[in-house]
Amino acid sequence: MSKSTKIGLLAIIVLLIAGMALYPTIKKSLKKDEPGKVTSAAPSGGGERRGASLNVNVEIVKSEPLSSIIITTGNVYPDEEVDLTFETAGKVTDIFFKEGTAVTKGALLAKVNDKPLLAELHKLEAQIPLAEGRVFRQKSLLEKDAVSQESYEQVTTELEKLHADIELVSARITQTELRAPFDGMIGLRKVSEGAYVSPTTVIAPLTKIKPLKIEFSVNERYRNDLKPGTSFNFRTVNGEEFSATIYAVEARVALTTRTLQARALFPNTEGKLKPGAMATIRVESKDVRNAILAPNEAIIAEMGRNIAYIYSGGRARRVELENGERSEARIPVWEGLHPGDTLIVSGVMQLRDGLPVTIDNILGQ
Repeated sequence: MSKSTKIGLLAIIVLLIAGMALYPTIKKSLKKDEPGKVTSAAPSGGGERRGASLNVNVEIVKSEPLSSIIITTGNVYPDEEVDLTFETAGKVTDIFFKEGTAVTKGALLAKVNDKPLLAELHKLEAQIPLAEGRVFRQKSLLEKDAVSQESYEQVTTELEKLHADIELVSARITQTELRAPFDGMIGLRKVSEGAYVSPTTVIAPLTKIKPLKIEFSVNERYRNDLKPGTSFNFRTVNGEEFSATIYAVEARVALTTRTLQARALFPNTEGKLKPGAMATIRVESKDVRNAILAPNEAIIAEMGRNIAYIYSGGRARRVELENGERSEARIPVWEGLHPGDTLIVSGVMQLRDGLPVTIDNILGQ
């Protein structure tokens, strides 16, 4: 093979290798320029593709007068409640109450054995006439200077001591009686007649259910909306609605929860409610202030926080919100939005901070 033939063959091989390397690029270019060929685009209405903006609807943020509404949950407590116990130890001789019934303040509910104390009381009372006679005689003799002042004071002191002993025994007898400390409903008894009880033994619970207390807490931002005398409505689990009035508010905000606790009274004159129930509370403030009401669909709950996106310079900008309770349509926003902001209200689940956006419609105009 001649030298020129070898050179020609080598040149052909080099051209073949170069053609194989450039073939994909040439093929792609030919396809791009092919007549009648249409490149597929991302779907309209918010679909995202690389380098393209998202079409969205927006709303211009405005402030308007709003009466704040606080919705929270609370618990129903008795006005008063106590576990009834005797003040002294002894054997129960009588039980006078019926379980689950109403009792009045001062009613005798039960009694322990007091016979030894009664006997001692009778013994002391029997000594009163004799002691009083001694005082009378000593006083007559003292007026005639027949006895000393000391002798007279001695018998007088003995009489006073006798009266004090009688009062002490009478007090001990009172301790053998169990009486209702207030009007209320008595619960199920824990002991029977004949049982030996001590001051730590619970006889039965006594609960005052007229009125009832409603206890609840709210975020500290509502501290000015809770005042003694403020009335509100609350609803129980069975759907019944009642009205109560706040009578006391805690003096300080809880450091751990940043909430303020309040108590209210509900008359419960018909006895419909029972202590221990849960209440859904709705407090409407009479103070009207300017607020921003954002569409429900524009706010996203994210890891315990609420966020929204506003239009700024052709891009979506993420903002964190402090807002009130969600409603069916709009949410009061206290922080994060300002009048004049352009709030994005569509396609919010596809948004991210800094994403290019294009406004399709401005709602509310």
